[in-house]
Amino acid sequence: MAVRACGLIIYRRLRSAPSSKVTDGIEYLLLQTSYGTHHWTPPKGHVDPGEDDLQTAFRETQEEAGLQASQLTLIEGYKKELHYPVRGKPKTVIYWLAEVKDCNTEIKLSEEHQAFQWLKLEDACRFAEYEDMQATLKEAHQFLCSKE
Repeated sequence: MAVRACGLIIYRRLRSAPSSKVTDGIEYLLLQTSYGTHHWTPPKGHVDPGEDDLQTAFRETQEEAGLQASQLTLIEGYKKELHYPVRGKPKTVIYWLAEVKDCNTEIKLSEEHQAFQWLKLEDACRFAEYEDMQATLKEAHQFLCSKE
């Protein structure tokens, strides 16, 4: 049985000059783990008994980044499922896409993370070392671009 985790790819839109494309002002939130290899990832975590996947994603985002569901807008039509092995066991991670309503909202980390960054797509891909996470960020960005 695969381990199942769920999370949110959180982004914010910076107020940008009228001439620039809206998507130029998009930054993604990545958290740096305080354990293991200190990798960078969107907020995510394991599904608790009795929880559905989306509830898990919102709970984990609140626990790990201090963001309440009321501070976020879930973006309709985007959901990504990743499958990869962790210590030899299969893992499934499901991500949704959500925008922070106020781009100045404070991030409050839990003990699981030691740092956070708001990053433009290119930098976010550099911080997220795993290829499937890089591909997911690019795909989410393309999805947002297509909605403009």
